[in-house]
Amino acid sequence: MAQRLVGNKAPDFTIEVAEGNGKDFGTVSLSDYKGKWLILFFYPLDFSYVCPTEITALSDAYPDFARLETEILGISTDSKYSHRAWINTPRDQDGLGKLNYPLGADQNHQVAKDYGVLVEEQGVAQRGLFIIDPSGELKYQLVMYENVGRSVEETLRVLQALQTGGLCPANWKPGMETIQ
Repeated sequence: MAQRLVGNKAPDFTIEVAEGNGKDFGTVSLSDYKGKWLILFFYPLDFSYVCPTEITALSDAYPDFARLETEILGISTDSKYSHRAWINTPRDQDGLGKLNYPLGADQNHQVAKDYGVLVEEQGVAQRGLFIIDPSGELKYQLVMYENVGRSVEETLRVLQALQTGGLCPANWKPGMETIQ
């Protein structure tokens, strides 16, 4: 049975990353994002078909997330070296090109397991997306089948709804009233 994460403190992590510039490696922890919103997403594999569409779409929308004081971190079970190679492969050659955020390497599978998205028999993560608030509370989680990409527009909408602090009805969009 799946574990409920929403409403709880997000599982802590420290993970090696390939920086979006395609040159540097680093390490990030959940605590590095304290005081900001975080879009934390998992994807199955580097050098695949659906994953780059999501990763590049999120990177292209990064300025919209930054305006909302939100950072982005992508994670798969691939190595930081594989991430860097994919970032250094141009988009028109089935790569990512430079990104506006890092990609984390969860080679021991612990972060994917803690967030409930690990497919153990395959050693890969499902498509999971989590929104974590500035205090570290997990406010939103979405896990979906591997052959369907997530919507950046919907992620932005949900983030903005959460940031209102109010009750947002179905189909709420920024600028609309919340429920009193």
